[in-house]
Amino acid sequence: MTEITAETWPEPPLAGTEAAAVVGALERQRATLAWKCSGLDTAGLQTTVGASSVTLGGLLKHLAHVEDSHFARLWLGSPVGAPWDTVDWDSSPDWDYRSAAEDSPEQLRTLWQESVARSRAIVDKALIAGGLDQFGAYVTRSGERPNLRRILLDLVEEYARHVGHADLIRESVDGLTGEDPPK
Repeated sequence: MTEITAETWPEPPLAGTEAAAVVGALERQRATLAWKCSGLDTAGLQTTVGASSVTLGGLLKHLAHVEDSHFARLWLGSPVGAPWDTVDWDSSPDWDYRSAAEDSPEQLRTLWQESVARSRAIVDKALIAGGLDQFGAYVTRSGERPNLRRILLDLVEEYARHVGHADLIRESVDGLTGEDPPK
């Protein structure tokens, strides 16, 4: 992962477009997760807190899946690709969390970074083509379709939830705390 510093820390604009604010909020959450998972070896990425089985490695793999599935399924209306397409999610709904223990830190970071890069490319293209009000390809049973705004806000929520988990886990590994990277 690229080193996160005060100079590279993404901040949403204080006064900007709605798209810039939403994407900026998502980028800040992504950066926080990257920072909380940086510099750790296998043991660090497999640490748990209390009764929870969630690990930082599991969070990286889960959020890689969320990135890929949100944009493939909801926006593009296409199947999710590898490695997600070979999983029997009905019999193993937490596969992304559990299987992370089989992956190296480099594999987990690369999987997440590549998923984020795919998502960024899709969002950039969508914003150029028409903004947040465009509808994704997915259609609910009631005939509704999510717009890009809703998909991005769902990602912000998903990251915010899991960055909270990452805060607790990382603090238990080496005492790293805080909301922003070291200055």
